[in-house]
Amino acid sequence: MDVRVRFAPSPTGYLHVGGARTALFDWLFARKVNGKFVLRIEDTDVERSTKESEISIIEDLKWCNLNWDEGPDIGGPYGPYRQTERIQMKIYDPYAHKLIDLGKAYYALYSQNDQKEIVEKFSSHEKALEYRSEGKSVTVNFKIPEGKTLFHDIAKGEMEFDNSTFDDIVIVKSNGYPTYNFAVVVDDHLMKITHVVRGEDHLTNTPKQIMMYRALGWELPEFMHIPLILGPDRTPLSKRHGATSVNYFRSYGIINVAFMNYLALLGWNVNEEVFNPFEKVESFDLDSLSNKPAVFDYTKVEWINGQHIRTMPIEEVIKEFKGWALAEDEEALKWFDNSDYSKSVFEICRQKVNTLKVLDEFAKPFFRDLPISKEALEVLKRKDLEEILSKVHEMIDGIEDWSVEKIEQSLRTTSIEGLTKKELFQILRATLLGQIVTPGLFETIYVLGKKRTLERIEKARNQSNV
Repeated sequence: MDVRVRFAPSPTGYLHVGGARTALFDWLFARKVNGKFVLRIEDTDVERSTKESEISIIEDLKWCNLNWDEGPDIGGPYGPYRQTERIQMKIYDPYAHKLIDLGKAYYALYSQNDQKEIVEKFSSHEKALEYRSEGKSVTVNFKIPEGKTLFHDIAKGEMEFDNSTFDDIVIVKSNGYPTYNFAVVVDDHLMKITHVVRGEDHLTNTPKQIMMYRALGWELPEFMHIPLILGPDRTPLSKRHGATSVNYFRSYGIINVAFMNYLALLGWNVNEEVFNPFEKVESFDLDSLSNKPAVFDYTKVEWINGQHIRTMPIEEVIKEFKGWALAEDEEALKWFDNSDYSKSVFEICRQKVNTLKVLDEFAKPFFRDLPISKEALEVLKRKDLEEILSKVHEMIDGIEDWSVEKIEQSLRTTSIEGLTKKELFQILRATLLGQIVTPGLFETIYVLGKKRTLERIEKARNQSNV
């Protein structure tokens, strides 16, 4: 069997982290078995769907490195299937008509005064056209069959639903657009989807869709409903818990491989915490996914991101930073370059940060003067500051072997009356970078170099005399 899976978001907002996780699992499964990963935009909700949301979702998927394999315009800028385009191609109409002809669906004429009241049920296609031409509200409704709907779920095992708990389902709205449950069935069948992997919030939709599959005489795909991602209060992750969109984590400075690493941990039983999920395709299996809900931990996302920032090649960190800065802080691209100095700055700064955003904040003072932080100003409010900086200037100027080790040795052996080493180091951090939380002080001085370090000390010393 040629495995085919799909990710089918609705463009009514940003890509949710839960959707990104589902897409990741679909993608990993497809790659593991040399199958196909299909992207389908389900935009039949014309009132809420927007092109902006579609573009955002697609860009987020690209950022996640979840490339899809086919589409009507795969060579173009986007390349997914879109249900609105398929509606224009009249793809869904024949199957609605077939269900009516089989007696498994019917046209419903609704009262003009009460859009929930059906005043007539009929099966004539001509009458439906006539009523619609008169501006009357006519839908196509699927008849719920008697009995029970049973199916096997890869995650949950054998499932059973009593059909009597469902009302007849509208499958074509009065505007001629198919509803979600009907369009999904037709698309999944025509696209030869073999496995439907999605969140368990869709579980109640599945029996309705299976009824339609069977009414049309079509073979069922395999279904798998994975537990939802929860917030700290163990309710489905939503905006009340904090940011939930992939776009937010991009702008916050999370690296894509680290983000996908964390999403993979939310359900995939892996024997390690920090890894590249795209390099673990061969070890992925749907059976290895947990059937227990996972709690989203914002602190853990940052921690994993920091691990990747510190261990990936510095050239990759710089590439990631440039991509982030282009979208979030173009000013950074004016001071950053690929010089050895820039690389050295990033090398020491990445040891102390967990996001590209904080990396930006840590690196900026190495390249240009910035407003001194309130905390740094407090540290520099000393009557003896000029005297302290004069002694440090003399000490730094006297270092001949410019190395981290020699700088540390010189600073630790420098004694200034009435000043602890901690106080001295804080004064130097504030003087050199305008902050009191910085990369390692000795490494900072080494990377700045003797000339730049002495210039900054001299400038601060002169200002202390004003």
